[in-house]
Parts: sequence; structure tokens; C-alpha cells
Amino acid sequence: MILRTLYITTLFLITGTVFLFAQGNKITKPELLNSEIVSDSSLIVPAEFDNTLDYMLQSWIIQRSSKLNCNSSDDIKAVSDSVLKLRLSKMPCLMEMPYNPVVRSFIDLYTVRKRKQVEYMLGLSNYYFPIFEQVLTANNLPLELKYLSIIESALNTTIVSRMGAAGLWQLMIGTGRMYGLEINSLVDERLSPVKATNAAAHFLKDLYSIYGDWNLVIASYNCGPGNVNKAIRRSGGKRDYWAIYPYLPKETRGYVPIFIAANYSLHYAAEHNLCPAIVNMPAITDTVMVHQRINLVQIATVLNLPIEEIRLLNPQYRRDIIPGNIKPYELCLPLNYANTFIDKFNEVVAYKADELINNRRSEIEIQQTSLNETPGGSGRVIYYKVKSGQNLGTIAARYGISVIKLKKWNNIHGSNIRIGQRLKIIK
Repeated sequence: MILRTLYITTLFLITGTVFLFAQGNKITKPELLNSEIVSDSSLIVPAEFDNTLDYMLQSWIIQRSSKLNCNSSDDIKAVSDSVLKLRLSKMPCLMEMPYNPVVRSFIDLYTVRKRKQVEYMLGLSNYYFPIFEQVLTANNLPLELKYLSIIESALNTTIVSRMGAAGLWQLMIGTGRMYGLEINSLVDERLSPVKATNAAAHFLKDLYSIYGDWNLVIASYNCGPGNVNKAIRRSGGKRDYWAIYPYLPKETRGYVPIFIAANYSLHYAAEHNLCPAIVNMPAITDTVMVHQRINLVQIATVLNLPIEEIRLLNPQYRRDIIPGNIKPYELCLPLNYANTFIDKFNEVVAYKADELINNRRSEIEIQQTSLNETPGGSGRVIYYKVKSGQNLGTIAARYGISVIKLKKWNNIHGSNIRIGQRLKIIK
């Protein structure tokens, strides 16, 4: 049984009253941009920044940079400080966007050294930014906060940081659950573009109610309120980002400047000859509610859709399984495939159900092979079928063996394995 709801990508799941953010003047504090701040030699790029940008190079959804009505060029013209400062002052932002050499260094990072990656993010932003803007507007938040996702994830829905933060907004598990996100072995709503954005928006609102200053909100989003409060105390109680700047963690010192640079670089992309990439993202999607347990592989096969595209639209399903037998779950599909899914729903559910849903095949294989012994009589031999999201480390840990042994038994020289590959395991 399925219930159907149609959403245009630019509207998505946002419903209810829309509030316009109150008008106000931007306030800059040039007197706080002292030499100690702008010449900070310890400034570092926030963690995961290069990884999130460089991932774009391997993304299957990226095709190429668009040449239509855009003159992308490697002949990069220098832009003076005065021009950058003037452009920043003219941006339609509620949040302050001051200019200093630190901001300049990050603008150069985006518009000179990481041009190709920025073009990829420009292409992806055509899909994700309308979602963010709807949520931010509904929560009465500045629209420029959408650029936090550029810094956090480079618009990669499935990225997980070294600290365990995940998704477009890099939410930790505790934060995600605090704001109502479901996180378990099968579902991680931190990876859902709409639900994660709603959680991030409420988190940002709560931080603003504490600090009343958007730069402090952004800093605390990066390093946590505890570190910001410590910096405020060490500064003598000053509640201004540029005043507490020297007392913040090194990584966070670059966070507000890189946020300003992201706003500038994507807003003035055309002025720097940055052309949005063409990406394989559907312009219009349809969302259906699924009330039965199904696997994304079943959907992809029956509907003849690339599994990568279905995963991209539904990144919250960590193991490709929609546990609709527990409660209704959303499935996002390209608009022209939604009717096909409804018409062929029974066929989808039936396709390789034992293997993909009931896991009977893997159990039978283990039972049939468990009595086999190795030539040396050292133990039982079983065969394990690799599932989505698994690697050698997780499989080795599951069976209490070392990765070295697992690679030796299967003649694996690197670290790559593929979904569906059968691995020999000696118990």
C-alpha cells in the first residue's frame, strides 16, 4: 500500500506559513579587524574542507562545466581589494560580510585554486539551494545560511567526518536526535536533504537565541557553544566574533572568513568566469509513501533506473532498505518514474525478495558451507556476500578476524571490494 504526494523540487516537503525575514541593516566592525586577526599565520582551512571539495571530482552525477551563456576560462584576472570590498558591501545579506586579508585568502581559494570544484557545487546548488531556501524562509532565518552547507559538505549528502558528523549539514548523532532525526542501522535522516535541513535550521535558531549574533552562531556551529563561551570568557566577556577571534580554536578562526568567501564566490561566480557544471539531477521529483519493506535495488531493477540516482535522491537509507513495514517512509523518485513505480509496485516487492529483503540466500549459503574444511583442516569455510556500505574492515570486525587474513584468503591486494562480491571466510 502506498500513499502518493507530489512535490516540485523547488517546493519539496515544505508546508505551512511562510515568514519573511525582518529587514535590517548590515553592520560591519572594521575597527575589530586588527593586525592580530588579519595576519594570523596559524589560520588553517576547516577540517574536511579539501576532502569535501575533492570528492566532487569522482562524483558520478557530474558531467562537465556548462559553456552555454558562460565563459569559463583558466585565464584568471586579478581582482583588486577595493573591488572585492565593494562587491561584498553590495551583497543582499542580513548578516555582516566584512572584508579583510583572511577573507581575501579564502576568496582566492574558491575562485582561483578550487575553480573546478566550485563549478561542480554551482551545478549541484541548483538542486539543493531551493530546498534550503524554503526551510530557512519558513524558519525566519537569513538565506545566506545556505552557504554553510558548502563549507560543511560541499553538497555531498553522504559524507561522514572523522568525528562522526554526517550529511549536508554535518550533524552529530546527538544533535540529530535532539532535533527529531531518526538514526539507526537502516535509516540516518542526517543524510536526508529536507529533514537534515529542518534540523539544522532549528539548531541555528536555538544558537541565535543564545548569542544574538550570527557570526557567533556560525562559530558555535563549527566548534560548539562550549568553545565559544570559553573564548568569550577569555576575551573579558566580549560577545563579538572578531573580538574573541584570537581565543577561538584555530580551525574555527577560519570558519567565519570562509563562510563569507563562500557567499561571495557563489554570488559573484559569473564575475569570476565560474560556470555551473551540468549535473545528472532531476529537475522535478515525486515523493511516495512506502508502507512495505523494500530494497532500493528492487526499485532500480524493475524501473530500469541507475541505482546511484535512487541512492542520491534517498541517501538516508544506509543499507538500501526502506523499512516500510515498521512505519511509512518517503521514497523520492524522478517525476516521470513515480507512476511506473505505483503501477509496478507488486513487481518491485516480489523481485528477489528472499535475497534482498529476507536474507534467506546468505543464511542458506552459510549453512551449506559451514561444514567445509580448509585443506589444512584449520576450520570452517563460509562465504559472505558484500552488501552496500560495507568495507573490508567492517566485514572483518563482524567475524572477529583481521583484515590481513581476509585479504589473504580472497587474494585481495588493495582495499576495494564491490557490492555482491563473495568473500571466503575461514572460522
